[in-house]
Amino acid sequence: MPTNIVLIGFMGSGKSSIGRRVATHLGFQFVDTDAMLVEREGREIAEIFAREGEARFRDFETSVLKSLGVREHCVISTGGGVILREENRALLRDLGLVVWLTASEDVIFNRVSRNTKRPLLHTANPRETVTQLLAARRPLYEAAAQFTVDTTALTHAAAADAVIAEARRAFSWDTAR
Repeated sequence: MPTNIVLIGFMGSGKSSIGRRVATHLGFQFVDTDAMLVEREGREIAEIFAREGEARFRDFETSVLKSLGVREHCVISTGGGVILREENRALLRDLGLVVWLTASEDVIFNRVSRNTKRPLLHTANPRETVTQLLAARRPLYEAAAQFTVDTTALTHAAAADAVIAEARRAFSWDTAR
C-alpha cells in the first residue's frame, strides 16, 4: 500500500484543515483534489456544475484521482462526493490509507452554511439537502474507509493527532514521525 493518507468525508468535515495539519506534522505534501481540478479546468467548481453538470464534474474528479496514483507521502483531501462512483472508491483504496472524517449533521450544516460556493447547497432548503446527501452518502463513506475520525467535538489539532496515530499503526511507523 502506498504511504499516502486519503481523507474522505462530507463537505465541512474538516478534510482540508485537518489534512494540512497532518501533512505538516508528517512532512508530507498536502494535495487537495478539488483545488487540482479547478487548476486543471481553469474554472471554479460551481461554474463546472452550472455549465456542464454534476456528471461531468465527477468525470474530472475521477481523472484527478487517477493522476495521483504515482504519488507517495501525501495527505490527499478529496471532494465530498468522490465516493459516489465505485471506480473512485477503488482508486481511493489504491492510493493509501482511507480515513473518513465525519461530524454530526448539525455541525456539518453550521460549517457549510457559511460558504456560498457549494453548488449542491444552492437549493430551496439547504438543510434538507444536507440531511438527504448525508443519508445517501454515509454507507459509501463507511464502505470506502479503513478508519473513521468523528470531528464533531474535536479541535483540528486533536483530529489530526487521531489521523496520525492511525497512520502510524497502518504503516507500522515508529513514533518518530
